[in-house]
This record gives sequence, structure tokens and C-alpha cells, in this order.
Amino acid sequence: MSKKRTLVIGDIHSGLRALEQVLEKAEVTSEDQIIFLGDYVDGWSTALETIDFLRALHKTHNCIFIRGNHDELCYDWLKKGKDNPLWFQHGGEATTISYEKANAKTIAEHLDFYESLENYYLDSENRLFLHAGFTNLKGVRYEYFTKTFYWDRTLWELAQSLNPNLSEDDELYPSRLKHYNEIYIGHTPISKKRSDVVPKMAANVWNLDTGAAFKGPLSMLDIDTKEIWQSEPVCTLYPSERGRN
Repeated sequence: MSKKRTLVIGDIHSGLRALEQVLEKAEVTSEDQIIFLGDYVDGWSTALETIDFLRALHKTHNCIFIRGNHDELCYDWLKKGKDNPLWFQHGGEATTISYEKANAKTIAEHLDFYESLENYYLDSENRLFLHAGFTNLKGVRYEYFTKTFYWDRTLWELAQSLNPNLSEDDELYPSRLKHYNEIYIGHTPISKKRSDVVPKMAANVWNLDTGAAFKGPLSMLDIDTKEIWQSEPVCTLYPSERGRN
């Protein structure tokens, strides 16, 4: 009998072919819990198909879907017609083209999916999962600005710059990092140019964004064993496209 695993997946950016690869490599079953860290769209050409796949997966698997900034931007475009030129340049154009295939029923179903996304998830072992970060020194439950959960970059910057010799008991140790045993994020690519990039840990923060929208692979991590599975560099799975490069 297989042991139930908790698996966390970084930013997909419409790279459905990469997602299918990592799920197959890890031999994911319905016994596993899968936590997606957001940014399901914007990048490669299969935005519509990616959301369809995730919705179908949720019917047979235990999935938790976190909200990413690109998901919110796409939602605003679908729901309110809000067009952000910067979003268009950073993957949004491919998403709008993909959605040209969608009928009204599909768009309504996708809006329901985007509206159901969670800003963060805290498990029973005090491990936090969110797309980007938070700034309130007391933790996520006290955060004033919810957009911080999917736009912040200071948490990862803080974790990387922290003196590794600084004890948690030291008065200078960042309060934000003391509340949770581990924190899992995406949002800020570890590298946009490397094809061999792997998830990185700094302090107690794990970054799962290995640049799938650019030159890197899509990554998945078993949070208990820290085993990693990765797709091929996503750009090689969409050879006629630029992605966000």
C-alpha cells in the first residue's frame, strides 16, 4: 500500500505538458495531496487547457490551489475586461489567445475556479504555503493587504539575505520567519536563464519557482522527504514559442 504524500508544485505558467510530465514521473495517485502554489496561466500557449486539466484533476485527487498574481490578473481580464499592458507583455498575450477557444460555459467554469483559489494554506504541522509572501510581523492571519500574499517579494529577499549563523533566539532574527516551521512559495524565479535550476531553501523558506515560464523546468517537491521531480525545461516542450523569454 502506497504511503500518502504531500506534494507541492511551483509556478506552471500554462505549461500543461510540463505538469503532465512531473505528475507521471512522481507516479502521483489519488492518495497523495497536491498543493499548487499559483500562477497557473500566462506564459505558454495552453492556458485554457491547463485550467481544464486542473479542474478535472481536482475531481479525482486531493488538491489545494493557491492564488497567484497572474491568476488574479487573468481573472480581472475575464470578469471585468481589465486589460493591463504589463500583464499582456508578461505572458498575458498568450493567455488571451488561448481563451479565444473558450465558449461562455467554459469561461464561467474558469471564473469559478479562479474565485475558489486560496490566498494561503496552513497545514496541521504548521507549514505555510502561499504564492509570494507576507509582510505582517505577526504572520499571515494579521496581514492587512491580501494582495501581498500573491505579489510580495520581500519574504524571499529576506530569507536569502539572512545571516545563516543568526540564531532564532537572537533578537535580530526576523519575526516573520518564527511563526512557521516551513514556508513554501513561488512567484520569484530562482533563475530565468538556467535550465538546470532546482528548488532552493533559504532560512526556513522553500522557493519552488524554477523558471518554468522562462528557460527552466517545472518542479514538484515531497515536503516530508524533500525528494524533487522536474519536467524537461518547459521551453523545450513548446519549441515554437517564446514563453516569457
